Amino acid sequence: MTLTAPAPTAIPANPARGLVCRNCGATFGLIAEHACAECFGPLEVDYDPELMRSVTREQIEAGPHNIWRYAPLLPTGQDPAQRVSLDPGMTPLVRAQRLGDELGFTAPLWVKDDSANPTHSFKDRVVSLAATAAKGFGYTTIACASTGNLANSVAAHAARNGLPSFVFVPSDLEPGKIVQSAVYGQALVAVDGSYDEVNRLTSELAETDEFADAAFVNQNVRPYYAEGSKTVGYEIAEQLGWRIPAQVVIPMASGSLLTKVDKAWKELVAAGIVADTPWKVFGAQSAGCDPIATAFDNGWDVVKPVKPTGIAKSLNIGNPADGPYALDAVRRTGGSVGRVGDEEIVAGIRDLARTTGIFAETAGGVTTAVLRQLVAKGLLDPAAETVVLNTGEGLKTLDPLAPVVGPTHRVEPSLRSVRQAGLIA
Repeated sequence: MTLTAPAPTAIPANPARGLVCRNCGATFGLIAEHACAECFGPLEVDYDPELMRSVTREQIEAGPHNIWRYAPLLPTGQDPAQRVSLDPGMTPLVRAQRLGDELGFTAPLWVKDDSANPTHSFKDRVVSLAATAAKGFGYTTIACASTGNLANSVAAHAARNGLPSFVFVPSDLEPGKIVQSAVYGQALVAVDGSYDEVNRLTSELAETDEFADAAFVNQNVRPYYAEGSKTVGYEIAEQLGWRIPAQVVIPMASGSLLTKVDKAWKELVAAGIVADTPWKVFGAQSAGCDPIATAFDNGWDVVKPVKPTGIAKSLNIGNPADGPYALDAVRRTGGSVGRVGDEEIVAGIRDLARTTGIFAETAGGVTTAVLRQLVAKGLLDPAAETVVLNTGEGLKTLDPLAPVVGPTHRVEPSLRSVRQAGLIA
């Protein structure tokens, strides 16, 4: 009997046709650049609408069980052999029935749990796209400025794919995130300063000869990096049976994740993959770092920088690059922005864990607490299907919980002691 090898899977066309400035509309090729040469505005990927409309649900569903099933809608990674990836994605969409009941929801409430990604945060999505694009541009090293989760992901991508990496983080980062970045054996640089100061330093390093071969994933290849967040939106729609939820609550640091989930749903509608139903986007910030919330409350189009404080360190970006665009998405869809303090954040972490079994990091506590706040204020409709995002794993941020959780009983190793503790009659 003669065995015939299966036909190779066709590589889809890259739908990206260039970069476009979000401010002035100037267009560029698919280059490694993040700022417009005309007005210094931010660049984002522009797509061929005909190629996007040629993508079908069936084509997506036949793809791998990770973000690359959406390769026909992404700006890089169409050829599997060229990917630099941990293959993240297709994380659980968990029905939060008990939490919904507590908050008075009559419609389904869901948690998109991105702590299930390889390094336990949504950053694996953006790094897989950025590192793949960097390889295509000829970079041999990957690097980043990070509040923690991005550093974890960059170091892990480098380790798996045999690349050198440099990650720069504030020196007061949570110990769990420091350890997780260090364990991969890559260069980890702790900087005595805020994230915004770290980011400024890496922007300067990117211009030096010593880092000429390094792709700073959230800087010189940022347009491709940011598109990785769209896969969260794609997955939510697919996991809901190819429909868009009425409401979504998303934590905000730079604001990019919120804008890209919104962009993903607009793309799916334009491509004819989902029905054109309305949705509202809600943003969540820590009161210790709330520049986007402050701009929203005051009706500003400009986001004024702040000096970050508080326990939600992964959201502590005081000068958010995508803040104005996040405001645009929230206002266009009729959503809102909330902020919560440290005590509410800890309560949010505990509420989510107690009712869903999901242990979120502080950003997830922010989102859960803001959800409760929005419902209480009548800004979010509990009769409308809602998705909240958990972007990272609680084991990374144990310090805020240590003073408030622990053993409920302490006993000696005897039945008498157990009885005295009230555990048995």
